Amino acid sequence: MMMFSPKSKVRNPKPFELRPLWFVGAVFFLIIAGCAVGPNYKRPKTGIPEVFRGQTELATNSLAELPWWQVFKDEPLQGLIRAALTNNYDLRIAVTRVEQARAIADEARAGFFPQVNYQGIAGRGKNAANGTPTINPKTSDIFAAAGNASWEIDLWGRIRRLNESARAQFLATREAQRNVRISIISQTAQAYFQLLALDAELQIAKDATNAFGESLKIFSDRLEHGIASRLEISAAEAAQATAAAQIPDFQRRIALQEDAINVLIGKYTSPVPRNDSELEKFLIPEVPVSLPSTLLERRPDIREAEQQLRSANAQIGVAVADYFPQLSLTGLFGRVSPELSAFTAGGANAWSVAANLTGPIFQGGRLNAQYRQAKAARDQFWLQYQYAVLNGFREVSDSLVSREFLAEGRTAQETAVGADREAVQVVMERYRVGQSSYYEVLQEQQQLFPAEDTLVQTGLNQLLNIVQLYQALGGGWEMKND
Repeated sequence: MMMFSPKSKVRNPKPFELRPLWFVGAVFFLIIAGCAVGPNYKRPKTGIPEVFRGQTELATNSLAELPWWQVFKDEPLQGLIRAALTNNYDLRIAVTRVEQARAIADEARAGFFPQVNYQGIAGRGKNAANGTPTINPKTSDIFAAAGNASWEIDLWGRIRRLNESARAQFLATREAQRNVRISIISQTAQAYFQLLALDAELQIAKDATNAFGESLKIFSDRLEHGIASRLEISAAEAAQATAAAQIPDFQRRIALQEDAINVLIGKYTSPVPRNDSELEKFLIPEVPVSLPSTLLERRPDIREAEQQLRSANAQIGVAVADYFPQLSLTGLFGRVSPELSAFTAGGANAWSVAANLTGPIFQGGRLNAQYRQAKAARDQFWLQYQYAVLNGFREVSDSLVSREFLAEGRTAQETAVGADREAVQVVMERYRVGQSSYYEVLQEQQQLFPAEDTLVQTGLNQLLNIVQLYQALGGGWEMKND
């Protein structure tokens, strides 16, 4: 027979007596760490090619890795780009959209935390209690103050999916802002180069007017000595007037182009500083292009489309979670009393703790419709992402192919202009000694000036091609110190 001392009657808790506490902890852990319903996001496969069309070589670095001030080295242009990045209204509007999306994401994140509120009542009435009609002939007072809290337990990941969706929307607006930034840099550079081209064409028109004027003077001198005819004078006057008529039009187009640049940099209309910049001084840089797969990480429009897809994918999880019940914990603590003097007494305390479970039984097909809508929206953004990738590759390929053929065209056009200039000099010398007619002089001059215009346009197209390739590769926006 076993003997027990008095101390042995005080037993330590047995393991089974701690099971309720462990059970509550385990349930709480499962709630917090539970898997969210709905599909998890995976980047879609795009089947991108190994090289771009028109790409002649691969490089470890890329034109897109250069900051814009190393691509566009003209000081006046750099000043315009900096002004545009500071003052452009489209970019500033994009910034406000980012801030709105950031606030919405913060709002969605608040669902993870308990919501705590307060309320107070002070009143006096007859046949009423707490504002509700009753049969009470006495006039009574009511004083109450309470704080309450509620917390939705994220059993099925509905709140997590809402947060995932809101964060993806926020990141999408950031990518949209970066895309606007690239666009502003590109538009400013393109507008500036077009302005320089108009300046060059204006100078060609002035040179043509002067050249035809010199021919007219020569013809007039020969007419006075009876060597030339009136026909030569009329033809020279017509050529000079035709060239002179282009000057006001170029001046008008220059003014309009300056106005367009001023809008880009957020200024009212004023002359655009150029420091006598000329298209010829801009060197066409070598264009190393990296692997096509990096385009998915470089281009903000592709990254934006992917974040939109991620957000739509998360909304499917939200729609699925709506099929399941929602569990909320609520609590209240306060004081209530019919007399203000007794309001602070211990007996006036009021408190409650509750768990609320709500779930759908019959919704008339609303939940099914929401689920189908979420899946259709996901499919829409999947297609938009695929299109953004496809369009991005097309733009890069277009720029690379155009760069190759524009270089060939410029070489041929430079040869043509050089030959035309030499022909004008030769025919003028022959005309002075009577070996060429006035018709030959005008013919060579009328071929030279359009050829010079074409050369200006070819040089402009080459510069615009570099800008377009830089934009297509998604270059420049990631630089922080500009």
